[in-house]
Amino acid sequence: MTIAITGASGALGRASAEIVLRTVDPREVVLTTRNPDAVADLAALGAEVRQADFADPGTLAGAFKGVDRLLLVSTDGFGERLDHQRAAVSAAVGAGVRHIVYTSLPEPVPANPALVLSDHAGTEQALRDSGARWTMLRNNLYAHMQVPVVQQAAASGRLVTNGGAGATAYVTREDCAAVAAAVLTQDGHEGMAYDVTGPEALTAADLADLAREIGGREVEVVHVDDAAASAGLRAAGLPDMVADVVASFGTATRGGFLANVSSTVSDLTGRKPTPLADTVREALKP
Repeated sequence: MTIAITGASGALGRASAEIVLRTVDPREVVLTTRNPDAVADLAALGAEVRQADFADPGTLAGAFKGVDRLLLVSTDGFGERLDHQRAAVSAAVGAGVRHIVYTSLPEPVPANPALVLSDHAGTEQALRDSGARWTMLRNNLYAHMQVPVVQQAAASGRLVTNGGAGATAYVTREDCAAVAAAVLTQDGHEGMAYDVTGPEALTAADLADLAREIGGREVEVVHVDDAAASAGLRAAGLPDMVADVVASFGTATRGGFLANVSSTVSDLTGRKPTPLADTVREALKP
């Protein structure tokens, strides 16, 4: 069986590839990327590297040729990735890929206010309509994204949030990669949609407690509305679209769309998921 991973030079794609390459014969692994030089070290292990660019559909059929099982890592092209990912699904099916594993988001339902919803829900629907076997990996928000949030709160004594009293089951990228590798190298996951989460759902108050521990000072939770959250992120230097997307995750948190805690990491990998606090402490240790 030949396994392929898209976006192999990206953080999640590479992390997944490294685990897969330790699990199966590297000669059965295909890595696709816009930048083959970035994964030359993985090619040296025996993986086949193929150039592919979702923005250029003509590169995809050849990239997926001879592949049985594909990890389709969602791209970061806001506003255009749905068309690109639909094209990738079509190209994969046309090339004979039998099983496509896709990295999605929790609760891809119309009520979810996250601005990335339509991209993920649309790609999931394209997979269901494709005729291929599929597995959805609905990854929660990455734990590492909270490192600067906690760091800033520890330094300033204020943690600003538009998430209200809502909670998020932050998960590490490494745990997401381990789950993806398990699905790619095991049987029995077809037709499944897995929530991939950390071990607990944390509120802004929980993050403030962590910031208090790290900074050794009191940390106040400051609640703002969505517009103020987006404006603050812009003022901090984020591009407009990114600021709006990040703020929309706060809206989704407030609505309870990111609070579900699953046992997926333990069930599929045999290891416990990493707590967010461990990730933050490791990143901020002196």
